[in-house]
Order: sequence, then C-alpha cells, then structure tokens
Amino acid sequence: MTTIAKPRLSETEVKHFWDEGYVIYKKPVLPEAKFKGLQEHFEKKLAALPPGARPENMDMPHMSDPKLFEWLFAPEILDLVEPILGPDIALFASHFLCKPKGDGKRVPWHEDSWYWGKKLQPMQVCTVWLAIDKSTRENGCMRVIPRTHFNGYSEYDPVDPEKNVFSTEIKPNQRDDSKAVYFELEPNEASLHESKLMHGSDPNTSAFRRCGYTMRYISTRTKAMPGPEGHVHSIYLARGQDRCGGTYADPAKVDQRAVEQQRLHGKKGH
Repeated sequence: MTTIAKPRLSETEVKHFWDEGYVIYKKPVLPEAKFKGLQEHFEKKLAALPPGARPENMDMPHMSDPKLFEWLFAPEILDLVEPILGPDIALFASHFLCKPKGDGKRVPWHEDSWYWGKKLQPMQVCTVWLAIDKSTRENGCMRVIPRTHFNGYSEYDPVDPEKNVFSTEIKPNQRDDSKAVYFELEPNEASLHESKLMHGSDPNTSAFRRCGYTMRYISTRTKAMPGPEGHVHSIYLARGQDRCGGTYADPAKVDQRAVEQQRLHGKKGH
C-alpha cells in the first residue's frame, strides 16, 4: 500500500525526539468525528470487559478487533510516525491503558525495550500515546526521564503487581526521578516516545479516569525475530512496503492464534 504522506512533525520536533527520546504533539491528532468514533468504540470495549478484569490490561486489542485498524492505520497517525521512522511502516503492538478513577494502578518506571528483549533488530519502536481522556499529573499522566534512551536495558527489581501494572521496575540507583517530565494532554493530543526511554506514571487516585491508546510502530527494515516455540506476535503492514522479507498479518481478520495465546497465557511484560 502506498500513500502520499503529509508529515506533521517539524525538523526541530524530529530532532527533539531523537535527542531527548520523546516529543509532545499539543494539537488535535484526529479529525473530531474520527476521534469521537474511537472514544465511542473504546467505551463499548470497556463495557464488555469480564467482571473483575482490570481496564489497565487491555493489551493487543487489535488482534481480536479489526475495526481498530480504522485508527491504527489512519493517515493522521502515520503522518506523525513517518518523519521518525520513514515511509515504510508496520504496526507492532497496541494497548488501551485505562486507569479508573480512585484506584488506577501505577505504571512502574520501565523501558519498553527491556520487555521485548531481542524480539526486534534493531530495537527501534515509535510509540504514539493518544489521549482518550484528559491526562494530568492529578490522574496519573505519563512521565519520562529525558535522554535515557541510549541504553534501554537497565536492571529491574520486583514490585507489587496488585498496585502496579507491571511486576518489575528499574532499580532506583539506575534512574534520576528528579528529572522527570510529565506529559499533560487534552483528549486527542498525543506524545511520541522511543522504545528505550525510561517512563512510567503515578497511580490515579483522582475523581477522573485516565485512558490512553498506545500505538506502536516499527520500520519495515526492522526484523522481527522468532519467539519461543508456539509464540505468536503478528505484525501488520501499515504504510509503504516491506524492506526485510517480513511476514504480515491480515488486518481485516481476527488473529485467532494470537487471541488464543493471550487467553491461555495472559499479559506478559509490556
């Protein structure tokens, strides 16, 4: 598939992404009607969660819900990613991370790359974090430690999974929390961050829900390495063409193998 891109990031913003590990897009990402459609679709998915299921764990929803590709492949999203990754783009993952009001879990300090290990070569992922709700320090917005994306594989300690979205966190002596930058966003604004950047968020003890949709993209020049026997992680060609002989799933179909794997094994890592 080929499109004519309309890059939405300036050269200065692209340089900030590579120098600091992130960039914040403080403008509406999607047209109003398209964004409202995503909000409404998310509310239906949230209402359909089984009793007792945590809304922070709505991981890889696109594998069982092809309609999500309406937004994952939206030109407005891909035009944000193309200045970072180039014209040949694949979708690697997505995740609705919804913190309910009052008891939303904390996201411990982590690097995405640490969870993914050697799955991608090179390890270079651009995550678009699209605010579904208003995201503030009060309700647990994302925070990052700038310029920490030059490593990506810190050492981790265990943390309480009842209070945290993940069960591990970067050791305190390997990070400087005082340098944290908080991403406060209005609905339909976004941040972009590099896969090796240290980031996390506080719990949501406020009276307001906080939800974001993370959409993770790689260049088609990135090789997705085989996982353990039986492991399924489908990748989807979003724009341009394949550049490394990759295999891509059909976005029009439910990925039954991946859905079954997730049902049996649940969320592991990031």
